[in-house]
Amino acid sequence: MKISGAEAVIRCLLAEGVDLVYGYPGGAIMPVYDELYKFRDQLHHVLVRHEQGAAHAAQGFARATGKVGVCIATSGPGATNLVTGIADAQIDSTPLVCITGQVGKHLLGSDAFQETDIIGISTPVTKWNYQVTEADEIPEILAKAFYIAKSGRPGPVLIDITKNAQFDTFDFSYEKCSGIRSYKPTPTLNVDKVKEAAELINNAKKPYIVFGQGIILGEAEAELKAMVEKAGIPAAWTILGASALPTDHPLNVGMLGMHGNYGPNLLTNECDVLIALGMRFDDRVTGNLATYAKQAKVIHFEIDPAEVDKNVKTEVAVLGNVKKALTALLPLLKENKHEDWHNEFKKYYQIELDAVINEELKPTKKEGISMGETIEMINKHSNGDAIIVPDVGQHQMFACRYAKFTTSKSMINSGGLGTMGFALPAAIGAKMGMPNREVVAVIGDGGFQMNIQELGTIYQSKVPVKIVVLNNQFLGMVRQWQELFFDNRYASTEMVNPNFIAIAEGYYIKARKVTKREDLDEAVAEMMASKDSYFLEVMVEKENNVFPMIPTGASVSDMRLS
Repeated sequence: MKISGAEAVIRCLLAEGVDLVYGYPGGAIMPVYDELYKFRDQLHHVLVRHEQGAAHAAQGFARATGKVGVCIATSGPGATNLVTGIADAQIDSTPLVCITGQVGKHLLGSDAFQETDIIGISTPVTKWNYQVTEADEIPEILAKAFYIAKSGRPGPVLIDITKNAQFDTFDFSYEKCSGIRSYKPTPTLNVDKVKEAAELINNAKKPYIVFGQGIILGEAEAELKAMVEKAGIPAAWTILGASALPTDHPLNVGMLGMHGNYGPNLLTNECDVLIALGMRFDDRVTGNLATYAKQAKVIHFEIDPAEVDKNVKTEVAVLGNVKKALTALLPLLKENKHEDWHNEFKKYYQIELDAVINEELKPTKKEGISMGETIEMINKHSNGDAIIVPDVGQHQMFACRYAKFTTSKSMINSGGLGTMGFALPAAIGAKMGMPNREVVAVIGDGGFQMNIQELGTIYQSKVPVKIVVLNNQFLGMVRQWQELFFDNRYASTEMVNPNFIAIAEGYYIKARKVTKREDLDEAVAEMMASKDSYFLEVMVEKENNVFPMIPTGASVSDMRLS
């Protein structure tokens, strides 16, 4: 079958099971868009309003479904606008295939119109990238792209296709990639290491599990639950691991990290065996590495060898797929309860409940609505079944701390990169990937304005996303640091905002503003009952802080409650 390179791109996507792509057309990618038009009954293209929105929407789709997200852009500024989303996907291990157009091969290096070296630019933030200059390369390269993006530790792949390669014709055939000679995505499981891990766990008096997104990516939620229940081990999660274990599970002790729960952080430095499952010991989790879990023997279950001993020295490293590793571990574990150890977590939770949580969820000291009580109201009217997509900032930490989940893949965060503007487009992708689940974007007034244009995508594509803007008229997280560490010098953090309701209504999205606590319950109920997209602005306390908190560079033992 002799076809053009542009048609080959579409047929490759269809062969990989892709039925949804996000993008923005332009000159250098126009041949591919012409073919998209011809195949529009098989492959749905969502026109975003900015290429960054395409990358984040593809991320949201990938994180909600477990599939590879796909986005398309033209050359030059179109390609560079994808980079923030690609970098976000790289650090958060999200599988993307990003396709960019490029000037013709004969113009490469000539500073032609809208020519940028996107391969050079994206190399540090992609798992793999490649520039196609001949049409007959397309099938093999795209097959590799999907294989590399999804296998092992997932990540983003960028394929740059010159315009001549899109126009030229060749004899097309497609074969999915099942392996690459120089690329070994998943280490072979060492059974002896599993046995060593089991012995340490069985002999531990104070074992402690810390799990991350690797559990979700490895589809090991059932194995995690079986492990904690059989061995009676308390388990805490990173923000990317949230929802892998239901929040109401008695062995789920809470959130790790700078604004996590009190006990899970302090008791890291009291456990005798620390079992890390699919997490990378990020600095926001460990605090000062010089004082992190020095008393504990560390077992690290990890698919990426580069993460082992990178930040925290391990006693036993179990490399490989976490689902297979935990399946091998489970029969070797002894049944246990560790009740005295559990009571330590309960004791610290009570301290945190009295000092922080009660006042945040049911405020008595301040008149303004709190972010925490808004999240609690979303819990009430979603029954913990919604996918929550926070942006980045204080509201994100409140959402992570207080959102309730019964199902995995229910918390979609920008974790490692911390990208303001992530939530709105990511929520679009999540909802389109999981149309039968409610999706609620929780955004601050600062981050909302970074990709506010994607309201246009919601309107044109009729995506019934629920949007909650927690408006404190500040860049709240930065302001909190200025209050605590810079003597209340609020440098460039107070926001003078537009009329968000008018803007949402300008995109024909139903909108409502809440300024009084007594209206909050009914407003959230109305939003969650809506079959269409809905915008809810909640005016919250201007200078509320998120606690507990581990100051930057401090030990997890130095977590403060106020």
